[in-house]
Amino acid sequence: MNTTDTPDIESVKTYLINLQQKICTALAEEDGGKDFIVDKWDREGGNGGGITRVLSHGNVFEQAGVNFSHVTGDQLPASATAHRPELTGRQFQAMGVSLVIHPKNPNIPTSHANVRFFIATKDNEDPVWWFGGGFDLTPYYGNEEDCIHWHNIAKKACEPFGSGTYEKYKTWCDDYFYIKHRDEQRGIGGLFFDDLNEEGFEKSFSFMQSVGDHYIDAYLPIVQNRKNDPYTDAQREFQLYRRGRYVEFNLVYDRGTLFGLQTGGRTESILMSLPPIVHFEYNKTIEKNSEEEKLYEYYLKPKDWLK
Repeated sequence: MNTTDTPDIESVKTYLINLQQKICTALAEEDGGKDFIVDKWDREGGNGGGITRVLSHGNVFEQAGVNFSHVTGDQLPASATAHRPELTGRQFQAMGVSLVIHPKNPNIPTSHANVRFFIATKDNEDPVWWFGGGFDLTPYYGNEEDCIHWHNIAKKACEPFGSGTYEKYKTWCDDYFYIKHRDEQRGIGGLFFDDLNEEGFEKSFSFMQSVGDHYIDAYLPIVQNRKNDPYTDAQREFQLYRRGRYVEFNLVYDRGTLFGLQTGGRTESILMSLPPIVHFEYNKTIEKNSEEEKLYEYYLKPKDWLK
């Protein structure tokens, strides 16, 4: 673990705030109906705060939430020390941009992205820091062209950082966004990385920026290609049903959600990732040889989308 070079915390914070603005501007322009509300907030005790931006009931997006947060604390929560017990008792700073976009049209996938930086300090000891993040795509009705485009942009984000980088973080994404109790993938994956610091601060920061900067390039063309596709009431109902899987994953497994809640974070901002409307149905039957079955049997299986 390379932690000897001094991280430039202010540069990371400036980048994240600018990234939030850039993403919100692009999404609002694409929606064309609603803009993001801006909700600035502070944590109690002066331990940081953030900026939550939410677009609701737009022409294209039913709900889009893009959150920047910068929180500090004297004690790391269990979610952060579970696999790093040596960090117990350290002070910490955590900052990041996280977003989830829930479109109206079932032919547009839900998308998620997150880029974050973490540093833990203790008197007379070197700081321990790392970057994490990624982006992933959750379709309701699969489209091969969309999947190939999404993963091509993910690979492009990784290309300056050596051969095998995309493959490593693509596999990690498939493994992470897996709903164990359902024995199924949440979506068609993308990139996921964590604990990134081996190459030093500048290169690690550059990689995080590349992932953040490529998100809009990956998602917006899919939105533009699908937003005018017709859909039926039955397809809308299936979308609402599948959104339930998103709820299950975020509340049971997601590290960011658990970290935010365990550190006393702002609940409204943490849970803005949940869909605005969702439908749970007991023991739902999927029709044989349907597009819905194809989602399960073909799209929600880890595969090489670039072949």
